[in-house]
Amino acid sequence: MKYRHLFPQSCGHPSLSCNLIPPLSHPSACHSLGGKDRRSGLILNIPLSSDQTSMEELSATLDYLLSIPSEKCKARGFTVIVDGRKSQWNTVKTVVLMLQNVIPPEVSLVCVVKPDEFWDKKVTHFCFWKEKDRLGFEVILVSANKLTRYIEPCQLTDDFGGSLDYDHSDWLNKRLVFEKFTKESTSLLDELSIINDADKSSSMDKDKSADCALLPSFDPETVLQTGHELLSELQQRRFNGSEGGGGGQGAWCPMEEELLAQPQVMKLLDSLREQYTRYQELCRQRNKRTQLDEIHAKVMQVVTWLQGPGSELLKTQQTIGDSIRSAQALQQRHEEIESQHSEWFAVYVELNQQIAALLSTGEEEEVAELKALQQQLSDVCYRQAAQLESRQNVLQAAQGFHSTTQELSQQLDGLLGMLCADVAPADGAAIQQNLKLLEEKLQTVEAGLTSLRQKGALLLEQTCSQPSWPLEETESPTTEQQDSVQHIQSVMEDMQLRKQRCEDMVDVRRLKMLQMVQLFKCEEDALQAVEWLSELLDALLKTHVRLGDDSQETRTMLDKHRKFVDVAQSTYDYGRQLLQATVVLCQSLRCTTRSSGDTLPRLNRVWKQFSVSAEERQQRLELALNFHTAAERVLQQERVEAESLDEVDSLGKTLLDRLTMPVIFPDGSEQFFGSPTDTAAAAEGVRERLLLVEERRLQLQEKLASE
Repeated sequence: MKYRHLFPQSCGHPSLSCNLIPPLSHPSACHSLGGKDRRSGLILNIPLSSDQTSMEELSATLDYLLSIPSEKCKARGFTVIVDGRKSQWNTVKTVVLMLQNVIPPEVSLVCVVKPDEFWDKKVTHFCFWKEKDRLGFEVILVSANKLTRYIEPCQLTDDFGGSLDYDHSDWLNKRLVFEKFTKESTSLLDELSIINDADKSSSMDKDKSADCALLPSFDPETVLQTGHELLSELQQRRFNGSEGGGGGQGAWCPMEEELLAQPQVMKLLDSLREQYTRYQELCRQRNKRTQLDEIHAKVMQVVTWLQGPGSELLKTQQTIGDSIRSAQALQQRHEEIESQHSEWFAVYVELNQQIAALLSTGEEEEVAELKALQQQLSDVCYRQAAQLESRQNVLQAAQGFHSTTQELSQQLDGLLGMLCADVAPADGAAIQQNLKLLEEKLQTVEAGLTSLRQKGALLLEQTCSQPSWPLEETESPTTEQQDSVQHIQSVMEDMQLRKQRCEDMVDVRRLKMLQMVQLFKCEEDALQAVEWLSELLDALLKTHVRLGDDSQETRTMLDKHRKFVDVAQSTYDYGRQLLQATVVLCQSLRCTTRSSGDTLPRLNRVWKQFSVSAEERQQRLELALNFHTAAERVLQQERVEAESLDEVDSLGKTLLDRLTMPVIFPDGSEQFFGSPTDTAAAAEGVRERLLLVEERRLQLQEKLASE
């Protein structure tokens, strides 16, 4: 069965399946020549070969070919050419006998083309003549070169000496394309119709989802393209056939089946376009519905996570920590939670953009649904974002609070350490510096506590004003919030108490340091008094040497000396008071006075030396005053007693002797007034006055002698 691979085993219509292809490509397969006989009937050619011919396959091929022409075409009849030039007589005979069961009544002539080596004429003629009435059509034997007696040469191919330009392979390819298009388009139309009708019924019943497949077996675009190409080819062949339709030799006209195929293809294309348009609209609606469903699913996924795991993550993070380190750990955990939320917020942004795009093109019902989804998604996302932001604000405030608490605690520790340390400054300036540093630390602590109160108030406000969760979940502050509030208040109270204790200690230390400053000041002033007194003593001994040239000058010098002594007395008294104050301050400060063994003895020693020197100076001035007074009285009186002269002389000599004597201090040391030159100058003034008195004595003696 050499044709079995080329045509169907059953006699179904070849257009129903792309695999139902008749054996038209085999050389011995019967086919239409494309020409017409003298009655305008179609010509069928049955080429036979030397190989064995399958009658079953030949019958199926004839059935297929005869099914192609229209009834109008069939009414014009058929002429069948059985080309037996390459076959045996028995095969030809079998084929001719078989034709009576296949060929319709419209077939009136069967031309059997005999080979060059003629069969037995008697046998062949006798057989066909014998079977003529039973066959129902005339069978003639004819040579290929004489076939033109029955058929015009222009309707025969060159195989039979004709001039018809007919390409069976081309016709076969076009026929296969037509059959494939017909089959695929018909199947596609059925599928699209089912899909469209099913969607229409499902759209009427919104609660019932369509179960039909949205993907047809064939690609509509491909089928439409094939149909358009086929129609274009058919129209082109028709146009070419019309141009050559002048009846000239070898002219070829479109076959009837091709003319019939054009409206069929056009009808299929129109129907297919209509159904495909509906299908595209269906797909668009389905895609939109699918997109809406996907958006709804994603929205619910975002909402479910934010209201579920996302909210639970935030609810478990309500504490503020008890130190800067714990607050930083909470901040790190919050950033991880924010990172998880960021992924869902990114989905929210994407969904919001998709919803916005659909809102501009959606229908009223879809717009309402999309707006409801958008509102629900926005509400949940904004509420969750508000929770995140509030938590972030709380953590930032907590870090600031704990940081300030830590700094304030360190400042209080430093201040307390300074207060607890012993104060052993070298001088008053050092104490002043320490006191200034203490005041600065106290001011820093005060500023730190003020900052802590502000940050604590802010943290309390942030903690108590966190956005509440839905009422069905919580209606009052959580235990964590209450604990946080108590912790904040406790820390601020503790810092206030510590600061108050430090302030009390600062007051005590300030008083002590002020006393120490006063102590150092008293000691310093006492030393200064000693220095002043020493300077007065030095001035007294070195510069207070002159005794005056007369009584008036001596009296003036005596008054100045008394004032000088008063200044020294005041200096000594001031030093004594300062030293007494240092004793009191040392007793108050519980420290050993340094003045009792150093400054006070020095003060007393210098004062005693000054007192002895001042007393000696005063006695000398008084003695000089008496001497000058007596001398002036003797020198001014006309009558002078000898006793007065002797008294002046005695006072002068006593004064001169006193000038040569040193001042003996209580410790046994000696000190002369002024330099020897200054002493000699003072003594010279006394001697000059004594000489005047002596001259007065001589005058008195001469006067007495003359009397």
